[in-house]
Amino acid sequence: MRILANNLENFLGKEVTVEGWVNSRRDHGGLIFIDLRDHTGIIQLVITPENSESFKLAETIRDEFVLKATGKIRKREPELINPNIKTGKIELVVSELNLLNKSGPLPVNTHDDGEKSSEELRLKYRYLDLRRPSMQNILKRRSEYYRFIREFMYNHDFTEITTPILANSSPEGARDFLVPSRLHPGKFYALPQAPQQFKQLLMVGGVNKYFQIAPCFRDEDPRADRLYGDFYQLDMEMSFVEDGETVRTEIEPLFLSLATDFGHKKLVLNSEPAKKYLDKNSIIPRLPFDFAMETYGVDKPDLRYGMELIDLTETFKATDFKVFKTPCVKALCVKGGANLTRREIDEFTEKAKKLGAGGLAYILYTEEGEKSPILKFMTEAEIKNVKKLTNAKIGDAVFFAADERTIVNKILGELRINFADHFKLKNPDEVAYCWVIDFPFYEWDEKNHKLDFGHNPFSMPKGGLQALKQASVNGSEDVSREPHEASEASEPRNDGRERASLKNHLQSLLKLKADQYDMVMNGYEVCSGAVRNYNPEIMYKVFNILGYNNAYVESRFGGMLNAFKFGAPPHAGCAPGLDRIFMVLENTSNIRDIVAFPKNGNGVDLMMNSPSAIDQIQLDESHLAIIKDE
Repeated sequence: MRILANNLENFLGKEVTVEGWVNSRRDHGGLIFIDLRDHTGIIQLVITPENSESFKLAETIRDEFVLKATGKIRKREPELINPNIKTGKIELVVSELNLLNKSGPLPVNTHDDGEKSSEELRLKYRYLDLRRPSMQNILKRRSEYYRFIREFMYNHDFTEITTPILANSSPEGARDFLVPSRLHPGKFYALPQAPQQFKQLLMVGGVNKYFQIAPCFRDEDPRADRLYGDFYQLDMEMSFVEDGETVRTEIEPLFLSLATDFGHKKLVLNSEPAKKYLDKNSIIPRLPFDFAMETYGVDKPDLRYGMELIDLTETFKATDFKVFKTPCVKALCVKGGANLTRREIDEFTEKAKKLGAGGLAYILYTEEGEKSPILKFMTEAEIKNVKKLTNAKIGDAVFFAADERTIVNKILGELRINFADHFKLKNPDEVAYCWVIDFPFYEWDEKNHKLDFGHNPFSMPKGGLQALKQASVNGSEDVSREPHEASEASEPRNDGRERASLKNHLQSLLKLKADQYDMVMNGYEVCSGAVRNYNPEIMYKVFNILGYNNAYVESRFGGMLNAFKFGAPPHAGCAPGLDRIFMVLENTSNIRDIVAFPKNGNGVDLMMNSPSAIDQIQLDESHLAIIKDE
């Protein structure tokens, strides 16, 4: 039986055999000490000259050599006890030492102490980086995390079902990874961005409550909180559910338990305005999307701290200050902000400019009174109102943004996050959750000047078909357009009266809400879900409004539409992002730290050298040809 380092205290006075890697070696002349490491910890080996064969071998040992050692466990002398390791009170006196394998000079540090190797090197030699005790702990914790989640799902009567990896392309909001078909020339599979269509078909198939820990594939740009290429989510769906609150109530205990029981975090809600959206049966608020954007400037607010956006538009409605003669003026009150240096204020100003601001106006509240370059442009009433509405005290600073409302929210929303980082308001031992609900069903695509889905067409619009008919441009059941041809909803006409009418219709469409919801955890979106669009008539209509005809809808979603014609039950679900939640629970801001084999920031696997070129035979079999860029 192989004995592990963490069990050796149970074998005092007995002969055991241990195996592992050399963590360090110390030659004290008459004695050689080797710290041998396995995945559970470290044990000190003692090799004496009397054991000549083992002693001779020990003299040649280097770090990361793989050894097997047999000997007796004994207590260390009191003065030699090492309190920093679990086995610090014992040691193994070697009677037989065997070399299992050698190691070359190490390109990366395999210890947690000392200088940390660069991320690029760590990813290139990830198999060595994984030997670090902290990475071993991450791998074990992640396994426990999956077990914790599975037990919850089984206890709540969910059935675990796997869905296909080779699937069809679908509009989930990101680019697909395409797989050419050898057997069907010119056709392609797509790796699923999510098992969306399959899990809905399971509901049609009579499954009551489904889940899986599902791999998802999206060709998105990498970020510190988003893996490139593939990631995992807890995919779940429930039959006979007609409102999002049913799903939220079902899955919420898992989020709470992950934070407290698994992550040992404290649950908080430190933003007062959010508390009015607390449900009487829950400790997690349900924030309407519009409220979140107006109050925090983002749809994923971190509620571990306050610092909400304060609307001062009315205060400056009749102002003579040119900078504030805009549709919207808002402010942030930053506690302790009066102590910011001129250089620090300039740095925040540059961040605001990059977000679209012309500058960053401010008032500092000091013992000597208010200080600001803009005070001379403001009336006494305006100055008084700003202080009252922002609740600014001595030592605080108020920062302003003035522009169109969406731009103001964006600028101050990002600055709120930056100020929280600067003043260390994000306590890693705390978790603040919120649900964001009532997302816009449609949104205006400013880049392409057209109306588009706010997220995806599989969500149910609140109010169903009747709401769609009331809000649509012409109320017809079918807008006969070719695929990708824009509808009247996105193409203003030249006639002034028709243009005004169209604008009103467009505003009605933009007010439509989806029964869709996100879970936010410490400022990260960690789950998205919705009540599904299971009615073919509604499915056709949501596409018709955008100018897509029924034939196009059938060509893209024929499988789902056909299934929905045979008695599809109402259903809803969500999909927590497991990597991002685990990242928060493990107190790291880099998602690559909690994955065994991640790609780098450019989407490259440095260890396996992928993506890589393929040979001509493979290209021919897949009916592909490489077209070189000019």
